[in-house]
Amino acid sequence: MQLTFASYNIRKAIGRDGDRNPARILDVIDELGADIVALQEVDIRFGAREGVIERIALSHRGWQVASVPMKPQSLGWHGNALLVREGIGIEEVAGDHLPRLEPRGAVRALLHVGGQDICVTGVHLDLSGLMRQRQLAHICGASRAPDVPAVMLGDFNTWRAVFPRGRGLAAHWNMVEPGESFPAHRPFLSLDRLVHTPHWNVDSAHVHASPLAQLASDHLPIRVELTLTNN
Repeated sequence: MQLTFASYNIRKAIGRDGDRNPARILDVIDELGADIVALQEVDIRFGAREGVIERIALSHRGWQVASVPMKPQSLGWHGNALLVREGIGIEEVAGDHLPRLEPRGAVRALLHVGGQDICVTGVHLDLSGLMRQRQLAHICGASRAPDVPAVMLGDFNTWRAVFPRGRGLAAHWNMVEPGESFPAHRPFLSLDRLVHTPHWNVDSAHVHASPLAQLASDHLPIRVELTLTNN
């Protein structure tokens, strides 16, 4: 079974031109042709924390939203939401508060597709390297791995190795770095990544750098095709 995963920090739908344009973000998501998309910064940060994309607009484009809204008008959990294609079952959704210097969270969903349960976690990690390691340890411990094939993806806020090689978390998780994704107009930092359990093979991984994506946010989205194996 092959699935296409994508991650996109949409910067509250504010593009390089300074305009907040949710429809433009939706058009970029359509370009990705993904089955599951992790979004970051989907809510306005202060006040009612209103979501910048309407659920009805997502539904019209064939998306289910897996999230735990922070407030009634929010779309995400600490700005994180998972978009899941219609036809994929959403069994459970949970939000995690992460160890933090500043408010951070992750949204985790147990999905059912092709007769198989998979665990997918969308993340937006801290700027502090030490705090990122603690957050990753927390998220990995909270996932259903190793019993269920798992994928974690999002804005990792680092351009260095996510795990120390060959030990600790690296023994159970593999990192995919599709390439430079920030800043969108002239990327040189690989901030957006995917991590998976050994249940998956990586078929392709790249940064989506269409002209529209270069305008719509300050991050470019990443797109990764994974095939579930018998491991």
